Amino acid sequence: MKTHPYSKRPDYALWRRAVADVAPGELDPVVEAPFRLGLREKIATAGSCFAQHIGRYLKSSGCNYLITEPPHCFIGQQAADALNYGLYTARYGNIYTSRQLLQLFERAYGRFTPKENYWPEGAAHVVDPFRPQIQPGGFNSVRELDYDRERHFEAVRRAFETLDVFVFTLGLTEFWRSREDGAAFPLCPGVAGGDYSPARHEFVNLGVDDVVADMTAFIARLRAVNPGARVILTVSPVPLVATAEPRHVLISTMYSKSALRVACDMLSRALGQVAYFPSYEIVAGGYAPTDYFAPDRRSVTQEGVAHVMRVFDRHFIKRNAAGEALRGALRAFAPARAALAEDPIAAAMRLMCDEEALSLERIEASSSDAEQAEVEPAPQNESAKEFAAQEPLADETEREANAADLQHQGRVD
Repeated sequence: MKTHPYSKRPDYALWRRAVADVAPGELDPVVEAPFRLGLREKIATAGSCFAQHIGRYLKSSGCNYLITEPPHCFIGQQAADALNYGLYTARYGNIYTSRQLLQLFERAYGRFTPKENYWPEGAAHVVDPFRPQIQPGGFNSVRELDYDRERHFEAVRRAFETLDVFVFTLGLTEFWRSREDGAAFPLCPGVAGGDYSPARHEFVNLGVDDVVADMTAFIARLRAVNPGARVILTVSPVPLVATAEPRHVLISTMYSKSALRVACDMLSRALGQVAYFPSYEIVAGGYAPTDYFAPDRRSVTQEGVAHVMRVFDRHFIKRNAAGEALRGALRAFAPARAALAEDPIAAAMRLMCDEEALSLERIEASSSDAEQAEVEPAPQNESAKEFAAQEPLADETEREANAADLQHQGRVD
């Protein structure tokens, strides 16, 4: 019998054995992780809202999850949750783009100070343009914001300098930036603070080369302060809630995720100690026997999240008897948390999925107000100036309705 390069390929290389014949919940696209995480490795996380699942899993499974920005000692757990402490290693909120991540490093180390550094909100509050929803209601004064930001940047530096592994989930390529100095905003100005102006703000959609350049620069800067740092990259499977491009949101979603996925592949091939984890493929690839999207075709079900984290644990977490005993002890002595009135995962994800900040009703109302005021629209289309290219938060009524739906349908964003 003739042989050829495919004659003796392993099962993972053959579609029928690796995908078609796999039982529900068992699809595993990881062949071999380049490194594994033991009990002593300090693991930091950041990224889009889907990244919160990874941090939550690491904490609950007894891994050494790094928290460098804990709440103030006089803040109780309920207040800490409301103020978004503990969602990530530091209190930076969701970081959707490679440009945001690189900018965070530059700002934390004093290399870049945006000119649009705070947004007045009414007569008595200010909003942080780069963490617009981290402090519900905003800060009481510029001084309070500055103090909190200094404390935050100190925590960010401590995270970058002490972590062993950094897990970053890329979410989007679309964002808005300042025309004056290029500062990248996580939300379009005007959505959760500030005022949108086409003279001062512009829409940007990153290409593959842009993402690779941003991430290469970030990893180089990270290793300049922490030479042993390893990186795990993943792509969020959550689609865009809105696009500022003059095209269908599905097309923009496919572009954004495809560009990010290609960039991750290039980075993991070119840079040492940089791994890619396929959460996007497991959930959004459409190849698993189970549909992991809820009826809105955007929220990921709990079963989907569990599948992703099961594969992550299998390949990236070291397991042995001694380590498991210690993890069990850590879980047993972890501080008890007061019971929430709703599902805690649903609550946390609803709080920090920034792209839900605009309901359809608010988009329509904002467009109507803009027409009446004869405000110049953004270049893309009539309502594009109100779109957050990043994942905004629903208004209070919608949040309450979403919470009820989440409890009833058993899903998370």
